[in-house]
Amino acid sequence: MNLPVPVLEPAFDVVVELGPLEDHLDTSAGHRRVVPIVGGRVSGAVDAVIAPGGADWQVVRPDGTIEINGRYTARTTDGDFLLLHAQGLRTGSPDVLARLGRGEDVDPNEYCFRTTVTIETAAPGLAHLQRSLFLASAQRQTDAVRYRAYRVS
Repeated sequence: MNLPVPVLEPAFDVVVELGPLEDHLDTSAGHRRVVPIVGGRVSGAVDAVIAPGGADWQVVRPDGTIEINGRYTARTTDGDFLLLHAQGLRTGSPDVLARLGRGEDVDPNEYCFRTTVTIETAAPGLAHLQRSLFLASAQRQTDAVRYRAYRVS
């Protein structure tokens, strides 16, 4: 089969500021946690401020791997809204996951934190963002998540 090989092009950087984790314990979906999103910034292919009110609805697997499901809103400097949806996984050795769980600053090369990012917008000038899939490499910090998103082409 002669299929094109996807290429990653740097697109934008994101800092998502986080509120205190809400541990919902074991629900019908599994060990559920909700991490409120209280602000942040998007810079690069688009510049925007992340609004408070989004969240990351997580499920913690028995092996400690976290299923990421973050949804949040950002507003560009021109006043256009962006809806960002990040889905992925954060995983690593039990020791590294325990350190992250305690809020320690862990080198992002010691664990795997990857998400896909999709964007929805009504802004005609930003429509290209919703026709793209982005793959992100992320880092968990004490009160924030930082990631760099790459356009998959």
